[in-house]
Amino acid sequence: MEHSESSEDEYSNSDNDYNFNEEVLFSEPTSSSHKVIRKESLLAAQREDLQKVFMVFVDKGNELYAEAGITVKEHDDQSLFQNSSKVTCNICIEEVSAIETTTMDCGHCYCNNCWTEHFIVKINEGQSRRVRCMAEKCKEICDESKVKSLVSARDPVLAEKFDCFLLQSYIDDNKKVKWCPSIPHCGNAIRVEDDQYCEVECACGLQFCFNCSAEAHSPCSCLMWELWRKKCMDESETVNWITVNTKPCPHCHKPVEKNGGCNRVQCICGQAFCWICGCEYTWNGVQGHSCVRYKDDYHAVNTEQARTELLRYIHYHNHFKAHIDSLEAEHKLKKITQNKISHLEAKKTKATCFAWLDTGLYRLFRSRRILSYSYPLGYYMFGNGLLKDEMPKNVREMKQNLFEDQQEQLELIVEQLSMSLELPFHEYPEYKFAETKIRIIDLSGIADKCCKQLYECIDNELLGELHQAIHIIAPYRSYGVERASEISSESSDENRRCVARPSQPSSSSQNFYEGSGGSLKRMKTGKEETRWV
Repeated sequence: MEHSESSEDEYSNSDNDYNFNEEVLFSEPTSSSHKVIRKESLLAAQREDLQKVFMVFVDKGNELYAEAGITVKEHDDQSLFQNSSKVTCNICIEEVSAIETTTMDCGHCYCNNCWTEHFIVKINEGQSRRVRCMAEKCKEICDESKVKSLVSARDPVLAEKFDCFLLQSYIDDNKKVKWCPSIPHCGNAIRVEDDQYCEVECACGLQFCFNCSAEAHSPCSCLMWELWRKKCMDESETVNWITVNTKPCPHCHKPVEKNGGCNRVQCICGQAFCWICGCEYTWNGVQGHSCVRYKDDYHAVNTEQARTELLRYIHYHNHFKAHIDSLEAEHKLKKITQNKISHLEAKKTKATCFAWLDTGLYRLFRSRRILSYSYPLGYYMFGNGLLKDEMPKNVREMKQNLFEDQQEQLELIVEQLSMSLELPFHEYPEYKFAETKIRIIDLSGIADKCCKQLYECIDNELLGELHQAIHIIAPYRSYGVERASEISSESSDENRRCVARPSQPSSSSQNFYEGSGGSLKRMKTGKEETRWV
């Protein structure tokens, strides 16, 4: 396909803000707000959350912690045995050595054998974090590390089962934590700090939408993507069959298949109609039914409406599929570009840094993906189905024109960037190589700017104007999908209990509690490690 030079020059030099040199790349944050939770780091994650919850409830009093089964004061396990080497267990009424007993945070002390038997029963019942102290009327939840230590000494397999229950309950009770949806499952869970409407990359490499656990699909909302995915699965391979073997219901316009000899068929919405002409049909009106007569407008309205909807779907699906296919094909550019870099290094050109090529490839892949997922959004945003009552027709047409202008501009830049990266610039003379380099750098910056403008248009002009705020998209991040960092499994005694109380709760702690459904967890701090892709 040929493109005019004037069109290319117009966009490649239209914004001086993006005429940066090769040393200036898109900025990357230094820390990640998303965390990977493995089995080994579970206790550390829980203790971190508990510290945040404590900060929220600093003014609520000890009664909240007592109801939750958590004690806020320290207990010295050895203080009870300073003057005695023998202790009588009040459960089995046996006298045992002090070192063969365990004291929980609530202060109750029993022999290790009784504790172990108690824990084994509770774990086999499927309990984990809700294993309480054996003392009558005590609501204290037993320390998980002590539970695991005692059970492991007798039954290591059951201790592993306890770990699984513990991780499952933590994830099930916390809206800010979800399993990675990888198949086969990688065994990781992901915790987000603030907004659940975000896209995240697990340590296993899978990128997904945290809100719905589907593949990363912004700028398409979760509901729109679910409907689109189902529609494509149902219709892509059967659209011809549907056209030949079904007819649209005159009431809800859904395709209906005839499965009997009678030409009176009934849709699942309850509407009966004539299979031959498609008109609404009742038993009382059967005598006057005249579909045998030829008419010039033979059910023209409903037929044309169904045909229009079909053509509309095909338009959006073809554009969506075309950009997905282009993205898959363009991924081959990674290896091709690396070969070009090797060739340039062998030529010993003046250029010594080729990071601008990596940035160009990244911008191409990310912009292409955003462009492809904008088509399902457009299909549902401006159709006569999902959001038809959200805005007047004239307003909808105006917003559609604005949205499609943004799409068209991004599409033009993406195609120009793709063509520029495919050029044999490694064979060019120095002056022409320098021109191509500047062009790729400019187009990379403009692509980033166009993506940001498209998201702003969707957020402010489209979804922001809806009456029901059910269509929320993950925000645009110039540096890409954030990869969750690891939580350290190392712990210290200082982080095992929350004793000190800060004077004011932090906003991040408040956000965490509101998102966790009020569940109190034991947690600890850990090291942060970040990678952005």
